[in-house]
Amino acid sequence: MKFSQVIATAILLIASAGQALAQTQPPLTTPADYALIMDYRTGEILYEKNARTPTAPASMSKLMTVAIVFERLKNGSLQLTDKFDVSEKAWREREGSSMWVRVGDSIPVLDLLRGIIVQSGNDACIVVAENISGSEEAFVQLMNQKAHEWGLNDSTFGNPHGKPDPNHKMSMRDLAMLTRKVISEYGEYYALFAEKEFTWEKIRQSNRNPILDMVEGADGLKTGHTEESGYGLVGSAVQNGERRIVVVNGLSSERERATESARLMRLAFNDFSTKTFFEPGDIVGEAEVFKGKEPGVPLIAREPVKLILHRSLIDEAKATIVYEGPVAAPIKENQQIGYLRVEAPGGPAREYALYAGRSVKETGIWGKIGLAAKKLLAKPSNEATETASAN
Repeated sequence: MKFSQVIATAILLIASAGQALAQTQPPLTTPADYALIMDYRTGEILYEKNARTPTAPASMSKLMTVAIVFERLKNGSLQLTDKFDVSEKAWREREGSSMWVRVGDSIPVLDLLRGIIVQSGNDACIVVAENISGSEEAFVQLMNQKAHEWGLNDSTFGNPHGKPDPNHKMSMRDLAMLTRKVISEYGEYYALFAEKEFTWEKIRQSNRNPILDMVEGADGLKTGHTEESGYGLVGSAVQNGERRIVVVNGLSSERERATESARLMRLAFNDFSTKTFFEPGDIVGEAEVFKGKEPGVPLIAREPVKLILHRSLIDEAKATIVYEGPVAAPIKENQQIGYLRVEAPGGPAREYALYAGRSVKETGIWGKIGLAAKKLLAKPSNEATETASAN
């Protein structure tokens, strides 16, 4: 519900009185050139550094190839037991990470997924691309089409595996959004990301994701490295029923990637907490009533009013009740009256609809006469009515 003009507001100071809202970002630093922390449940970005800048994603972009396979598995056009044929082009792909496929082999989709996710095989990506779309080039067109459909607006793809290509870019935000989609929509296949090793052609390879062994509850997703991109990782973990997503890129070494991604993931849980201000059914405030048998009506929330904030900023949040008022009677119980705008430094404002907690009948004829007389007898005021625009 939108309001053209706010003529009645009430401010609930959740913050301590007099505290300044000086910080616009949580007090975090990272040597990564690009970084992002996202809450999985809400999709809120809790921290970001150059997170909306397209950059070389290296093998982290294999998530897009995997997501396309997952989509086809979910809609039934593909089965895990279906077999894909290996072309000579895929077999010859030996530069960088490899699953070590052999020309002429027919490999089940499930094993190819493990070859991509656990072993980061560039050759496995080509096998998937050619068998789904007929050619690597056609699959790249599909990747770009899906990026547009899925709202990955900072992403363009030049290949299915992430090797250096001037047309191959993703932002940390897009990688986090894609991760959230993979977990929420294709959860039945997500356990593949937590597998520690996979053997193909008698070659055992370990999962390159270091946080699987370093962070409690870590269960995915993908690392990446090229000379152009530096060392990167997109990871996720669950602790105490909450999931966080961390994406980093541009780190200087494999060791720094491991320590920094694990550190940021721990901070994602330890330094950020969920603060619930109101539960469903709580009375948030009161709206002034005009021509009613009662002067005001309680306002209630129907959904939890909560924010995820850095612990140093959580006391600086404030909530503002916004409604067009005074609200003319009669008012029905559960009628939407306005909304509660909750704001905190460093994050966007969130709005929650507010509803009348009870019915208010319109006053009778004598009450209306009394209101008119009161208005006539009121002294003129030189003070202007304070208004605010609602966006």
